Amino acid sequence: MADNDVKELTTNDAPVKARGLEGVIALESELSSIDGQKGELVYRGYDIHDLAEGACFEEVVHLLWNGGLPTQEELDTLRDELRGERALPAPVMDILRNAPDDAHPMAVLRTAVSSLALYDGEADTMNPQANRRKAARILAQIPTIIASFDRLRKGLDPVSPLNDGSMAHNFLYMLNGEEPGEAAERIFDVCLVLHADHGLNASTFTGRVIGSTLSDMYSAVSGSIGALKGPLHGGANREVMRMLLEIDEQGADPAEYVRKKLDDGERVMGFGHRVYKTMDPRAAILRDMVKELSEEEGEMKWYDYSMAILEAMREDKGIDPNVDFFSASTYYQLGLDPDLFTPIFALSRTAGWTAHLLEQWQDNRLIRPRAEYVGAENQTFVPLADR
Repeated sequence: MADNDVKELTTNDAPVKARGLEGVIALESELSSIDGQKGELVYRGYDIHDLAEGACFEEVVHLLWNGGLPTQEELDTLRDELRGERALPAPVMDILRNAPDDAHPMAVLRTAVSSLALYDGEADTMNPQANRRKAARILAQIPTIIASFDRLRKGLDPVSPLNDGSMAHNFLYMLNGEEPGEAAERIFDVCLVLHADHGLNASTFTGRVIGSTLSDMYSAVSGSIGALKGPLHGGANREVMRMLLEIDEQGADPAEYVRKKLDDGERVMGFGHRVYKTMDPRAAILRDMVKELSEEEGEMKWYDYSMAILEAMREDKGIDPNVDFFSASTYYQLGLDPDLFTPIFALSRTAGWTAHLLEQWQDNRLIRPRAEYVGAENQTFVPLADR
C-alpha cells in the first residue's frame, strides 16, 4: 500500500457521506462549469449560449480536447482527422448486420464501441498522443455505428460516410441517404454543441472511474454508454417523446395529462435536475429551436404541447424542464426515431467523455470511494453440516 493511501485510511477526519454522492466534490476539472442557481453552463470559460450561437461542434470538440477555440487551420486539421476515421472496420460492421432488428440501439452502440478496440493497434497504448488519436477515432466512428444500425434494422443498406462535410451533415446524410438541408444541419449541430459536456454527471463519472484504473479508452467510453442508457440519465428524452406522442394519440389536454400522472404518483420525465435550481440553459435554447422548427413546418402542436406541460409543471410542482424535455421534440421534428435520441446524446457526449479521460490521465489517481457498512454484526459462524 502506498504511503499516501495509509495516511488517508488512518486520518481522524470523519468521511463525508452523501446519498448518491450529491454535493460531493470528487475531483477538479477545467472542462465545464455549472451554476445551478443562475442556470448557467460554461465550457472552459465560454458560455453555452455563445457557443451554441457562434461555434460549430468541431470547434467545441477542439476546445474540450485542447483547451482553446481553434484557429481556421487547427479546425481544418481536426476536421480532416475526424473525416479520415469515419469508416468502420469490416468485422464491426458485421456485428451491426448480425444484431437483432429489435435490439436496443444503446446496447448495440455499447457493443460496437467495445468491439472497436479489437481492431485498433493502439487500444492499450496509454501515452497522450495515442489517447488523443483514439479519442478522434471513437468520436468519428460512433455516428457511423448509429446510422448504419438504424438503416440495417429497417432493411436498408448502410450509407458510406462522406469524405467532407461537418459531423452533423455527415450523420444526417448516412442516416437518411440524402444530403440534409441547411436548417436541419444547423439545428442538429447546435444540439451536438449543447450535449457535448456537463460536468461530472453519471456517465462521465463512470468513464473517469474506469479511466482511473488505467483501463483503455474503449472500455471507459463503453462504460459511459452503459450509464447513459439508463432512463434517469440519457434515456429520459425518449420517454418525453413517448409522452408527447401518447398525448397526441389520445387527443388529451397536455396539462390535464401530466396532472393525472402526478396524481397517480408517476414521474414526468424531462423535469427537474440534480444541479439546476432554475431552467436548464440548454432547455431554453432548445425551446426556441422547437418553436423555429414548428413555425417552419407550419405544425405547432409539439411546441404547444410542450409549453402547456411546462406551465402545468411549474404551477403544480414548481420545477423547470431540463435538456431532455425539449431535445425530444427537436430530434423528432428532424425526423429521428425516438429510440435514437439517446444514442445521439452519446454521439455528442463522447466529446466530453474523451476530454475527461484525457484530463484524468494527466494526473491520474485511482477513484476509490468508501461505503458505510450497515449490515449485520457479530454473527456466529455455523459449519455447513449444522445449518
